[in-house]
Amino acid sequence: MSEWSFTLLINQPLTPGQADAFDHCDAFADGSVSYTLGPDNSEAYAHAPDPEALRELSCDIESPTLLDAVAQVARDIRLIPGLRAVGVRYGDIVTLEEAAQRCGRGHHELVELAKGRRGPGGFPDPESGTDGTEFYSWRKIAAYLARAGVAVPETPRDLVIADHALRLADALEGADVSPGTLRSLGLPLN
Repeated sequence: MSEWSFTLLINQPLTPGQADAFDHCDAFADGSVSYTLGPDNSEAYAHAPDPEALRELSCDIESPTLLDAVAQVARDIRLIPGLRAVGVRYGDIVTLEEAAQRCGRGHHELVELAKGRRGPGGFPDPESGTDGTEFYSWRKIAAYLARAGVAVPETPRDLVIADHALRLADALEGADVSPGTLRSLGLPLN
């Protein structure tokens, strides 16, 4: 199994009560999903947290596929009353291991490419690094691989499917749409 790193978007920032429920939920006990909780009175602070960041969950999930990993967290987040997943995305900044996962190459292969970078057009330089871990731009790595003749989608198909499915489920939340209409739109129903 692989570990998949992604950001799950939720319908609202967590309230203190939801954060407490999250912290005591067995599904999240392993720490593989984390959140940011804003202050009760953000107006009292000079630098209020980004409202969008409060609607994001950072996920590092072990699963056979990225789609399975997103589905697992989307299912589990509904254990917290009032929360649901509404989208998913990847960030641009990655480790070489995450980049290898995204492009279906071996981690060691990318490490060797990174070591052998030389001059313009070579493997991209790290964007930053801390504690011995180097971080790279996924877009730059994908562009480099494309120039080298490796077909790499900018966004993995599993991520596109998961994001579209979550956005559709959110749009349908509380909507009065008949099963016949959904079938006519090509949506499989049980």
